[in-house]
Amino acid sequence: MTTHTTVEQILASMGAAGSRIDHLGACEAGAGNISVCTTAELELGGLFPHTEAIDLPWVVPHLAGRTVFVTGSGCRLRDVAAAPTANVAAITIDEGGRTGMLHFADDRAYARPTSEFNSHLAVHEDQVARRGVDYQAVIHAQPPYLVSLSHMKEIRTTAAFNRRILRWEPETIVQLPAGIGVLDFMVPGSQELMENNVAGLREHQIVLWSKHGIMVRSDDSPLAAIDKVEYAEAGAMYEYRNIAAGGVGEGLSDEELHRVVVAFDVPTTLF
Repeated sequence: MTTHTTVEQILASMGAAGSRIDHLGACEAGAGNISVCTTAELELGGLFPHTEAIDLPWVVPHLAGRTVFVTGSGCRLRDVAAAPTANVAAITIDEGGRTGMLHFADDRAYARPTSEFNSHLAVHEDQVARRGVDYQAVIHAQPPYLVSLSHMKEIRTTAAFNRRILRWEPETIVQLPAGIGVLDFMVPGSQELMENNVAGLREHQIVLWSKHGIMVRSDDSPLAAIDKVEYAEAGAMYEYRNIAAGGVGEGLSDEELHRVVVAFDVPTTLF
C-alpha cells in the first residue's frame, strides 16, 4: 500500500518518477505527464495558496471529493523534483465531476494541466468506478525502444508485441503478467485515444500508444509505475538490438516461459 498521504510525499514521489523517466530518455522537453488521484484529506493551502475554478475535460462523478495532482502543460518532468509547485497543479473535484478547484502556487509555470489530462481523468474515473481504489498514479511517457518497435507493422498487435518483448528476461513476465496492451496510432489528446486507452488499462497495467508513447497505472506510487515501464523498456531494447543484429538471438521459448510462470505462480494466460 502507498504511504504517500501528505502533499509533500505526493509531490516527492512525482518528482522521483519524473527524474527516472528523464533518465530513461522517455520525456524529451515537455513531453510526458504524471498524475496522482487520492482520497487522502490534505492541507493544500500551505504549498498551493491560490485557487481558481475550472471546467474538467471529462466528467468524473466517481472522483468527487478527491484530489488529483497533475503536471502542467509544457512542463518538463525532470524539473518536478526541484520545483514541484511550479510544475504540478492540485485539483479538488467538485460534486458531479464536471468542475474542480485548481490549487496553485506563486511560482506556477503552466497555463493549464497537461493536454493529456482527459486521458488521466478518464483512467482514474474508470478504475475508481470499477475497483474503488483510494489511490492511483498514472503516467504517460515515450520510452524510445518501446516506441521504436511500435513503428514495425508486423509486430504491432498485442499478441505479437508481447511475444517479442517478454522473451528476453524471465523477470518480465513475473512483473507484467498481463503484458502490454497495444493500440494503433491515434491522435494525441483525442477522445478516440482516451476511450481506447481506458479500455486497455482495464486489462493491462501498461498500454502502448503506437508511434507515440505509453500510459501506465499503479495503485502504489508513480515510481512503482515506472518500475513496470523499465521492465517493458528493457525487453523492447533487447528485441530492437536483436532485430538490428539480424535476429540471431533466440530468446526464451514458450516452454521456458511457461516454466517461469509455473515456478513463480504468475497469474497470466500468456504462457
